[in-house]
Amino acid sequence: MLKRWRLLAIGLAVTGLTTAGSIAVGARLAADHALNEMKAQYVRPHDPAPAPADNQSTPARVALGRQLFFDSRLSANGTMSCATCHTPDRQWQDGVATAIGRDGRILARRTPTLLNVAWGGPFFWDGRADTLEQQAVMPIAAAGEMNLPHAEAVARIAAVPVYRQAFADAYEGEGVTIATIGKALAAFERTLVSAEAPFDRWIEGDDRAISDEARRGFVLFNTRARCSTCHSGWRFTDDGFHDIGVGQDDEGRASVAPGIEQLRFAFKTPTLRNIDRRAPYMHDGSLRALEDVIVFYNEPPTRRPSLSPDLVPLELGDRDRADLIAFLRTLTSNDSFPSGPEPPP
Repeated sequence: MLKRWRLLAIGLAVTGLTTAGSIAVGARLAADHALNEMKAQYVRPHDPAPAPADNQSTPARVALGRQLFFDSRLSANGTMSCATCHTPDRQWQDGVATAIGRDGRILARRTPTLLNVAWGGPFFWDGRADTLEQQAVMPIAAAGEMNLPHAEAVARIAAVPVYRQAFADAYEGEGVTIATIGKALAAFERTLVSAEAPFDRWIEGDDRAISDEARRGFVLFNTRARCSTCHSGWRFTDDGFHDIGVGQDDEGRASVAPGIEQLRFAFKTPTLRNIDRRAPYMHDGSLRALEDVIVFYNEPPTRRPSLSPDLVPLELGDRDRADLIAFLRTLTSNDSFPSGPEPPP
């Protein structure tokens, strides 16, 4: 009888262990499923960059756009080109807090990157350009930037024989117009695609591509830290406009779409690709380092009616903040972009 009770006790113990083990396995499987669902939202496309039907990419169009992008003829005083603010070795930004316009004047907003703009829109911090073709020519005529009226820009380009032939080859029958200048610039800008980063290799199945800290940071990014609310998709932007509590003078999107309280002080969500090489941060360049950005979001900003309701105190500890930064660094790729060509005579 004693032996029988001992066997029964052992059987019950084994059953208990098996049940506990099943619960643990189930929890792990559920966690793996949730992680895979998160990862699936960030798979980068393998198709060529999209382009509108009337400006499909061709080698002639891209080459022409690249030539124009680096040509200072498109500024009134002949000292600025698109590449003056969007420089290849600075992640297609300029590396300063806010842009520097004509004659050295300091502008109010930071230069946005052109990385992966083929998938974006609308453009500028306030979204005032619906298409990349529109965006490309607006700084040319802007008084604080290149300050060259569009009619004069067309005349300057059309006066150059090399350009006349290039436009005839790239945009047969369309001639040199401000529209075709915008098309060519946009065709080149759509080639500015960030390369594969460690994060992408992890998403594709290489478990060793990123660290344990970065994996924890990715989960935080998508859960308690709430970053993915706005920084979504493979480019890590929803292309939307949000007031996150930065600045009190520039009303951002509300200057384009007035009368909507939620758009006051709202600015476009920037991409996070190559983010650790694109300091300073925010539309006004007011935060110098990624650590400052995490601290900013961790503390509740000043309340105002337009402030995004998604902004709440995060209460992230030191390790949480370190994990988030480790994750953000995995979004950086080793890109190689062409330097500017010599302008045609």
